[in-house]
Amino acid sequence: MRVCVISTGYVGLVTGACLAHIGHRVICVDNNAEKVALMQSGQSPIFEPGLTEIMQASMQAGRLEFTTDLGASVVHSEILFIYR
Repeated sequence: MRVCVISTGYVGLVTGACLAHIGHRVICVDNNAEKVALMQSGQSPIFEPGLTEIMQASMQAGRLEFTTDLGASVVHSEILFIYR
């Protein structure tokens, strides 16, 4: 399934990474460009044991990406998760 997770706080980032880990194609969107750049480099802005490794493996498999482009992400997706 193609999933869009809007907002990459603790709940959104973990949700997106775990969905990608089990095989879904996930785009995580955030309006904080610095945070998105950090995640695009494979680093997590929050501490959760194992999260960085799950993110990196899913990114390498082509199932997880990060962006600030909400419009393109919504068009890509079959389902949206919106976190505030």
